Amino acid sequence: MTRTETLSEAPDRIRAAFADAGVSGRLHALDIDAGTHLGVDADDLVCTASVHKLCLLVALHERASSGDLVLTQQVDCPPHGRTPGPTGVAAMLDAARLSLRDLAYLMMAVSDNAAADLLLAHVGLDAVNATTSRLGLDRTQAVHTFGAMLATIKEDAGPAGADALADPLVVSRLRALDPARTNHSTPRDMTRLLRAVWRDEACPPDHGAAIRRVMGLQVWPHRLASGFPFDDVHVAGKTGSLPTLRNEVGVVEYPDGGRYAVAVFTRTAQTAGTLPAADAVIGTAARLAVDALRAG
Repeated sequence: MTRTETLSEAPDRIRAAFADAGVSGRLHALDIDAGTHLGVDADDLVCTASVHKLCLLVALHERASSGDLVLTQQVDCPPHGRTPGPTGVAAMLDAARLSLRDLAYLMMAVSDNAAADLLLAHVGLDAVNATTSRLGLDRTQAVHTFGAMLATIKEDAGPAGADALADPLVVSRLRALDPARTNHSTPRDMTRLLRAVWRDEACPPDHGAAIRRVMGLQVWPHRLASGFPFDDVHVAGKTGSLPTLRNEVGVVEYPDGGRYAVAVFTRTAQTAGTLPAADAVIGTAARLAVDALRAG
């Protein structure tokens, strides 16, 4: 089988994996150095959810590299008024004081919503959008803070609160799941961003290294990393989750020097919060894509 045949067959295999897992999926995979790529509906607009924290991280380092911000600047995190969430500062009960770069670590490693919005207060939504625009990510847009996004879910769910999110009809009206009304991108835009970070085209090399380091510290192994269970293969990524939505973008690095940017965005009709097959297919689809790019 030739390399061209392998690349042409991979999208159908990926679609079959999505179907077997009960999700609709979109994917783009890119050989960072060779430029070879493949996609499954790679230009469809998708809700980024917490994947958009990567855009914020790059904007933070762009502003720091220009001298607008100092990454060691200390930020007070009062105990009240924090953006809600189950991890990091969002879940803590007491006042804290952290540097901008340590808030960035919490935002990326455990997807801390409060840390992300504290950073946004210093970086600004306009700066995030200016960064993605500069990098040519024409279909990537930060519409609101993470707190504002969560507030739309609370409002759209109505008086029943979180319990209402088990109802597919309620979930279908969530603005946070409509790419036209929330933070959004495409799989292709996200791999383009990852390539720019890994090639030190998004920021100067010292800042690019800092971004890559913190992405490599993400603690969640059940999505993208699950497709690459090898001690000598390194995966750095960022997840994103909302009701019925599971995403991850990241870079897979092999010991032979191969580097592959992958972006996977999925939706399911099931409203259950725990769906192992829906999580695992992100790794499966990514592995199918990377194997196809490596074949030949």
